[in-house]
Amino acid sequence: MTSTPLTPLLIDEATKKSGLVWVTTSAGVSPVWLLWHEGSAYVLSGPGEQPCHGLEPGGGATVTVRSKDKGSRLVSWVADVSRLNPDTTEWTAIVPPLMGKRLNLVDGEAAAARWARECLIHRLTPTGEVTDSPGHMPEGSLAAPPPSTPATTDVPMPFTVGGSTRKLPRRSRR
Repeated sequence: MTSTPLTPLLIDEATKKSGLVWVTTSAGVSPVWLLWHEGSAYVLSGPGEQPCHGLEPGGGATVTVRSKDKGSRLVSWVADVSRLNPDTTEWTAIVPPLMGKRLNLVDGEAAAARWARECLIHRLTPTGEVTDSPGHMPEGSLAAPPPSTPATTDVPMPFTVGGSTRKLPRRSRR
């Protein structure tokens, strides 16, 4: 899909308001929380944090943003991926707002040191290319088919006190 003059505004507003997005890479799709800061999305991943496989510096990803009101797909945009390195000015600028956005932080202020040792922070910068947007959505549900399973539900109904579990039609009163 081609971009319009409103594309950067749509990406900015939708992603800023969304607490959860889906990031698609060559390794698959990952639901992730993010920090939207100055026109880019920052994703924290690693041990003790969310998994987000396939984010590689210099690579690409597609970010699908849901509507905050309806929960449905609102826009999907293509991103350039880069990695923040600890002990850089960008790292020190992003970590405090990222810590504020991170829910249920178990190690408090020590999280920044743990992130520098064990985790990765990726910056996803919009390229301006939008794959899905209002009025230009793909047809069908896009849901993955359920995995096959040997489980069945062909068993008798359990015993219930008071009779049958199925609803009987109401009798009219005279």
